[in-house]
Amino acid sequence: MKISELQAEICRLKQERDMCILAHSYVATEIQEIADFTGDSYALSVKATTVSQQNVLMCGVRFMAETVKILSPQKRVLLSVPNAGCPMAEQLAVADLQALKAQYPKATVVAYVNTTAALKAISDVCVTSSSAVQIVKRIPADEILFIPDCNLGAYVQSAVPEKQFHFIDGGCPVHRMVTEADVLAAKAAHPDARVLVHPECKPEVCKHADYIGSTTGIMQFARKSDAATFIIGTEISIAELLQYEMPERQFYPLKKELICENMKATTLMDVYHCLNGTGGEEIRLPEETLLAARSCIDRMIALGG
Repeated sequence: MKISELQAEICRLKQERDMCILAHSYVATEIQEIADFTGDSYALSVKATTVSQQNVLMCGVRFMAETVKILSPQKRVLLSVPNAGCPMAEQLAVADLQALKAQYPKATVVAYVNTTAALKAISDVCVTSSSAVQIVKRIPADEILFIPDCNLGAYVQSAVPEKQFHFIDGGCPVHRMVTEADVLAAKAAHPDARVLVHPECKPEVCKHADYIGSTTGIMQFARKSDAATFIIGTEISIAELLQYEMPERQFYPLKKELICENMKATTLMDVYHCLNGTGGEEIRLPEETLLAARSCIDRMIALGG
């Protein structure tokens, strides 16, 4: 079966099965083409709350599907590839966070949205990469335990220096592989380029950026900019998407190895199998976890996130 034929069959099945398909910006282009919505994980979760479909398929990794379920507990939420996980989301266990909370009893626990539902359930407030600075500024506390990404945490700390921060040595393996030497080499190769990076990159990388922001923020900055050349410091899919969208400009990945294998694990055939009932996994979370994790996200919303 050709890709176009498979896509057509998936589109037929999603109508038949009352299914809304969500695809993160890092998954393959042929999957994004048949998705109802594409973008960042939290934005996709919010979109799922607004659709009429009672079944939602997340093409991404497990914590993303969990967040969809937290925000839409009445809906049937599926993950296209059951073993598609996020190393950053899974690097801290519940027992580890409980120990950290005991170590820093006065700290407000700020959990990046890229965490498991179980961690959100015992955290105080959730943040996204785009809302983290604003949310932390508005938290009525002077001591912050920021999990799990120490690079995003350092970026927030630089913007909110009046507060005390505690971090773990956690983060995204893909973004953490970028070094200062990499960004300097990219700037030397493309001296007129604007450098756009994700705050999950190391501080020594971020300091050379013209813009620091989420994947959606990076794409929006590039679209509005009058520059002709860009160096993109996040997962390679974003440079590819921007190049496809704006062929008259040049988009260079900061490092060609910036590939998230976990996000690339989902194939078009996985989506097909999930829709016809021969693949995927329904996300099921304990009621107490759903409620507690939702409270963590609701606090973010209340603070303007």
